[in-house]
Amino acid sequence: MDQNKSKSKMSNKKFKRIWSTTLVAVLIIALALNVALNIFSGHVDLYLGRGDIVVTKAEGTENWDSTYYTSDYDSDEALQEAANNMVEKIEGEGIVLMKNNGVLPLNASSNVTVLGRDAADPVYGGSGSGAVDLSSVIDFKTGLEQAGFNVNNTVFDLLVSYASYKEEPNTMGGMDRKYDHPKANIVMDKPEESQYSIGEMPVSEYTDSAKATFAEYNDAAVIMLGRGGGEGGDLARDMTGWDDHYEPGQHQLELNYDEKQLIKMAEENFDNVVVLINASTPMELGVLENDENIDAILWVGSPGQTGFNAVGDVLSGAITPSGHTADIYPSDFTKDPTFVNFGNYQYSNISADNAMGDGFFVQYEEGIYIGYKYYETAAVEGFINYDDAVVYPFGYGLSYTNFAWEVEDQRLGDVDGTIDVDVKVTNTGDTYAGKDTVQLYYSAPYTKGGIEKSSIILGDFAKTDLLAPGESQVVTLSLAVEDMASYDYKDNKAYVLDQGDYTITLQTDSHNIKENIAPINYNVSSTIVYNGENHRQSDKTAVTNQFDDISALFKDEAQEGYVRNFSRADFAGTFPTAPTEADFVASDAIIEGFAPYVTADHADPNAVAPTFNASNGLSLIDLRGKDYNDPAWNHLLDQITPEEMITVITNSAYNTAEMPSVNKPATVDLDGPAGISAFMGDTHGTAYPSEVVIASTFSKDIARQMGEMIGNESLHLGVNGWYAPAMNIHRSQFAGRNFEYYSEDPVLSGKIASEVVSGAAEKGVYSFIKHFALNDQETNRVNNGVATWANEQDIRETYLKPFEIVVKTATQTLKYISDDQGTVSEKEMPGTTAVMSSFNRIGSTWAGGSSALLQNVLRDEWGFRGAVISDFNLYDYMYANQGIHNGTDFYISFSSMKSFEDTTNPSVLNDFRNSAHNLLYTVANSNAMNNIVPGTTISYTMAPWRKVLYIADVVIALFLICGFAFMVNRIKKNKEA
Repeated sequence: MDQNKSKSKMSNKKFKRIWSTTLVAVLIIALALNVALNIFSGHVDLYLGRGDIVVTKAEGTENWDSTYYTSDYDSDEALQEAANNMVEKIEGEGIVLMKNNGVLPLNASSNVTVLGRDAADPVYGGSGSGAVDLSSVIDFKTGLEQAGFNVNNTVFDLLVSYASYKEEPNTMGGMDRKYDHPKANIVMDKPEESQYSIGEMPVSEYTDSAKATFAEYNDAAVIMLGRGGGEGGDLARDMTGWDDHYEPGQHQLELNYDEKQLIKMAEENFDNVVVLINASTPMELGVLENDENIDAILWVGSPGQTGFNAVGDVLSGAITPSGHTADIYPSDFTKDPTFVNFGNYQYSNISADNAMGDGFFVQYEEGIYIGYKYYETAAVEGFINYDDAVVYPFGYGLSYTNFAWEVEDQRLGDVDGTIDVDVKVTNTGDTYAGKDTVQLYYSAPYTKGGIEKSSIILGDFAKTDLLAPGESQVVTLSLAVEDMASYDYKDNKAYVLDQGDYTITLQTDSHNIKENIAPINYNVSSTIVYNGENHRQSDKTAVTNQFDDISALFKDEAQEGYVRNFSRADFAGTFPTAPTEADFVASDAIIEGFAPYVTADHADPNAVAPTFNASNGLSLIDLRGKDYNDPAWNHLLDQITPEEMITVITNSAYNTAEMPSVNKPATVDLDGPAGISAFMGDTHGTAYPSEVVIASTFSKDIARQMGEMIGNESLHLGVNGWYAPAMNIHRSQFAGRNFEYYSEDPVLSGKIASEVVSGAAEKGVYSFIKHFALNDQETNRVNNGVATWANEQDIRETYLKPFEIVVKTATQTLKYISDDQGTVSEKEMPGTTAVMSSFNRIGSTWAGGSSALLQNVLRDEWGFRGAVISDFNLYDYMYANQGIHNGTDFYISFSSMKSFEDTTNPSVLNDFRNSAHNLLYTVANSNAMNNIVPGTTISYTMAPWRKVLYIADVVIALFLICGFAFMVNRIKKNKEA
């Protein structure tokens, strides 16, 4: 063989190797991409969009009125302006004036110097699903300037420079801030990336040139102090190792050295010093309240998108503050009864050997005595000195004007009725218009050693309209007598309204009765036990113990291995203590609760598989307006397929898929507590103030209006379900998610949330009230589910109560087609048709798999009808079969990440059918049915990303064919050569 031929042959082999490798690689990549996109189609639809809905009405129905819900705004621009105004309205009425020696309001043209890092880098909201999009927020300086103030730019620019940052994309599709001078930041479920330093600018950083401007902008120093929060992490109860400007053992909610030095600098340079608290959790503020050189304190919470405009207006007097604290402000958080039982506690004998991982727990030793219910009761019992223990009561708030109250009428109904009080409120000031809130409390008769009772409990509240000086308004407060009953889980296992005198008081806050207003006495002649047929009127069935296995951990007497009940009868002897050595050893019953869920062990052996794939000719729209138990539902449910339900149940992160068998449209369901937000996408509505600001308004009207605005935004954004409002309790000041929960008080939480849900429902939005239930700390929330232990009285009276109020009282007016002529009728129905369960365990049972919680309490006792969704179900302990068997109907999950152990057992198939009923009932009575009438067929265009994929597949296929042909031809020619 000659040299040229040898070279040609070698070249041919090399070409074949390179070209064949390239073709195979392209083929593998193409196949992998197709497989991945189909497996993760739920993710892709979420980020890139799905196909458009095609609605085809049946002949003769084209002109039927099918617009069940309409927007109140004719353009996106008009809606956005109204939403921004709503944010300002909430913030304006939620701001709490905590202290004022007459300095506030400031003259609107004042020259002010803002101090503190948070003045330039405020906390607008929280992190996680309740995060705020910061791209269009009004900052603090702008808010002051729109109110007329002249702001010291030199100092403000210095603060901006100190708080500088750059943004980097995170794994959730959003942006994280990377600060030159870090400040506290909770990274969701990543404690190793979270950090807790306060990040206040030291006074040494205020340059001489900056200080020289103090003399010109000296009408007031306005100091902003802030604390943030975030999903997936709690605040630090010990700052050791995080911030050198704390003493060892101090916690994050105290002022640090830099903040105290900042205040000292302000006091030395300004005659008027005003402090703003930019935090949605209480802080230890006694050092400020007791400082005579601090002239005023304003709590502003987290103000959302445009709320700082309202802050400026309150400082200038354009708005008179009317907010009230939604939490009590103790002087020393370390002495709070919850302090030692919050955080990281791990069982020593639970591991992957006997469970799905490690076991963590938290014990609610304080029982019903949290927040003001502890401090007010402990003071009554002489256990604490109230003035030493409390800085600001619950429900506390000052004003720029004064109000007088007069009881105009009181109607004391019988034990099956209500107590109604009409109060005339008069603005007795001579300068400022303002709003006032009347708070109604009750005190139940207490017997030492009997049912535990707080000395005082909020029953109702009412806020006036804006009253000019001299103007009056009559407000009515109402309390159902049965709501004064206490839960007895030991003896009667029921709610009990004890015999005796109940005292009704009208108060300015949890501690102070309004002057000149006499208490009202209500007598119950004999004890009433609400059991059997004699259940409370608001319940569907008699309420009785459902959580004996959890209550069993609590004992009245000290016993090793048990938790001591905190009792009013002996506060000193039963005060909560940190978990003992015995508490860290799980009992056999607890270990069993952590054991893997085996579907076969819980299946009904006598179950008969339901009918599927029937051809009954029904569509979901035909069931709109029908009662949940209407027989027509059975015929509709016979049409579904198990495959449809498997897809829907396991692939419902921020959406639910269409179900062709019953003409169910696809839905869009988005977060979150601060307003509509695609936590894992690009759809964002208005960022509202934090929920605690909404609660601090003490205004049911504002809550209703906010819900209606959410509903309007939903119609414009194409959203059907809303993962909100969040209604867990501020059990501890250190809970990282307090910003997205309303209050420490369940009645305030429930009544505000009920109005929000009702308002949204009027626009067809189903609100997933969450996180049901006892999801009151973030530490270990997804570490195999933290086991939460509380006695049943505490569970019912504190942690379930806000959910109970919303389920029972939220309403909506539903429009539906009522005959074959297209007649549109209306009916009143419950406004709550959706609930989200929680990550944690109730006792040792996952909340989403607790039939006691989701079936016995929620559906049987309270009468809830609708769907329950899980919190994000990516974790092994949240078993798919366990959830649908015990009351959770579908999951925030992707089918690629969650699957069923069994999909063929007749018992499981009945679970599918039940879940379908609940979900379809919710969707049928929502705005997802807009433009659909009986006889309508629904289809969807191909998703844009699928079109791109198919085009890419064709191009790749042509490339492979041509490439293969080219390779063969080239080899052939080389051989011939």
